[in-house]
Amino acid sequence: MDKRKQRKLEGAGWRVGSTAEFLQLSPEEAILVEMRLNLSRALRARRIALHLSQVALAKRLGSSQSRIAKMEAADPTVSIDLILRGLLALGALPRDVAKALQPRGSTAAA
Repeated sequence: MDKRKQRKLEGAGWRVGSTAEFLQLSPEEAILVEMRLNLSRALRARRIALHLSQVALAKRLGSSQSRIAKMEAADPTVSIDLILRGLLALGALPRDVAKALQPRGSTAAA
């Protein structure tokens, strides 16, 4: 959020904070949520780049289209293991997974 908008909201009596603060997540929980989101985004991006449907990926994994949709939505009922299996089934290498796990906006060397 830009600083001007934040000051305006706070001036009107609103409290501005992070999602982690709102949900009262521990630092470890916040990192785990971010990792799940990053892996899910990478899965969807890789599937789309390969011009595969959710149904086609589901067949590769022996799963269902609805499960793939949940994987891509970072649904907490889907294990990180299954998201990783999906990435690997789409040809991701360990370095691709490591890159996906980097915090967004990170300028760290790959």
